[in-house]
Amino acid sequence: MAEITAALVKQLRERTGAGMMECKKALVESKGDLDGGEVLLRKWGIASAGKKASRSTKQGLIGTYIHAGGQLGVMVEIDCESDFVARTGDFKEMVHDISMHIAATDPRFIRKEDVTQEAIDKERDIQIARAINEGKPPAVAEKMVEGRLNKFYEEICLLEQPFVKEPAMSVGQFVKTRIAKLGENITVARFVRFKVGETTMDMNPAEPGGEEKAADR
Repeated sequence: MAEITAALVKQLRERTGAGMMECKKALVESKGDLDGGEVLLRKWGIASAGKKASRSTKQGLIGTYIHAGGQLGVMVEIDCESDFVARTGDFKEMVHDISMHIAATDPRFIRKEDVTQEAIDKERDIQIARAINEGKPPAVAEKMVEGRLNKFYEEICLLEQPFVKEPAMSVGQFVKTRIAKLGENITVARFVRFKVGETTMDMNPAEPGGEEKAADR
C-alpha cells in the first residue's frame, strides 16, 4: 500500500476536481492507487462535482417535511442552476430526502465554515478539559482536540453528517452525487426546523452566488 501523502491527495484532486477529504478517502480505499481512487470517485459520483462548485445557483426549490403526528417539521431551500433541473424528479427527491434528514438529525449549521468562533472555542475548552480529566498531559490534550472537533462538526453541520438514508456517505457527498448526475451545481441555501414547544429564529438568507449559509434556530 502506497503512503497516502498530501501530494498524492492533491494529485488526485487535480485529476478529478473532487474535494480533499473525498480524495483522501478514495486513496485509502484504493490503497494509494491513483487510478483506483479516480474510479471510486467516479462510482461515488463525486469526481466531476468539484468542477461545478463555482457556478452560480439562482434557481431551486423550497421543500418541506412534516413528521408523522405533526409535532416536527422542516423547511429547506436547495438551489441549482436552472429551473429545468429544479423541476426534475431527481432534484425533488433530493430536496425531500434532505428535509427528512434535517428532521431526524437536527443540525445547527450547514457547513463547518459556518460554525461560529464562539461555538468552536466553547467546544475546544470542553474537549481539552475532558482530555485532561482523562489523565492526558496538556500538550497531548491539545493534539487530541482537533480529532474531537472533527466529530463535533460531524454532529452539528448538515453537510458533514452521515446521510440517514446511506450512512456510508455524508450529506455533502450525497449532494455531490446529485451534482454529478444532474450536471449542475447544487447548494443548500438555508433551512429551519420546527418542533412544537421550541422557539425557532428566522432563517438567514443565502449569500450572493449560491454560497450556503448557516440557519440560525
